[in-house]
Amino acid sequence: MNAQQSTREFTAQMSVRDGRWRLYVALMNTTDRWPDHRFGRTVPTFTDRTDALSVLGFEPVTGAEWEWTEDTETYGDPASPVVLIAAIRVRSWAGVSV
Repeated sequence: MNAQQSTREFTAQMSVRDGRWRLYVALMNTTDRWPDHRFGRTVPTFTDRTDALSVLGFEPVTGAEWEWTEDTETYGDPASPVVLIAAIRVRSWAGVSV
């Protein structure tokens, strides 16, 4: 892998489904499987999220912060349950093939 590939940036996202949190790195424009980590039912702490990213071979981009947004499960239905989604810009470490 060359130096340019080792510093590629991606978006890591975290959401909850069926009461369990899942962190994944969106590898857009590729057929590669998106790396992911599953947590339990409590909201993962900042440290939990950073540690999980590290295990997956990523780290937050300098100065990046987690951004939280909400969506609905059913588009356009204001009575639909709210889905929380967190996102942060990350970069892959040297040696991680992405």
